[in-house]
Amino acid sequence: MAANTLSILKPSVNNLTARIFVRAAALDFEEIDVWGKTSEPEFLAKDPAHLTPLLEEAGLPRGSLWESCAIMQYLCNKHGLTQFYPAEPGARAMVDSAMLYLLATFYPLLARATYPALGFPQYPGEAATSDADDAVKAKAQKDAEAALAEPLDVYRAFFLDGKPFIGGDSPSIADMRLCATLEFLRVIDYDFPAWTEEYMARMESTLGDAYAEPAQDVRDYIAYVKSQS
Repeated sequence: MAANTLSILKPSVNNLTARIFVRAAALDFEEIDVWGKTSEPEFLAKDPAHLTPLLEEAGLPRGSLWESCAIMQYLCNKHGLTQFYPAEPGARAMVDSAMLYLLATFYPLLARATYPALGFPQYPGEAATSDADDAVKAKAQKDAEAALAEPLDVYRAFFLDGKPFIGGDSPSIADMRLCATLEFLRVIDYDFPAWTEEYMARMESTLGDAYAEPAQDVRDYIAYVKSQS
């Protein structure tokens, strides 16, 4: 059995983040596709939140861990992977801040903008889950798409600030989380600014197959969804 077992859903950007990381870090891992199985008792016993990716690893207090950022942070800490998660407190704080900003501010807008097109369930309380008519739901989706520009530019102006990556000269786990997330915007043909396209291309060029191979699963799913519309 591999040292690290990841239960995954291949079309997911959250899963893509961890899948890129274990490849870039050259860790011993096994992936198990749990499509349609996350509500089964066996899975829920390990992950009552029924979330993926799910890491199973001997050093964990409960034997399992979910949330892509937590998985990457844990494995970096365990294996001393400071090239992805710096040890210096200030540099590490910037990586943490970039990931938390994505989770708290950017991703909720991205979900509202892309989930309707992807056919993914929206969060309770959203316009998309209400009794609102189609026009209201479409406007909510467009409003979320328009709102993405400001937090996206925060990455250019603050977290990157002229550097190739958030991590400096090489990608950090925050870069992996951001680029994996941006892949989903292809489903709505989001008009990326030039710097974003260059940044994403630089990320893929630097990580090579560690990025491109798992990213292709997401891209294939997006292409399929767009072919059905």
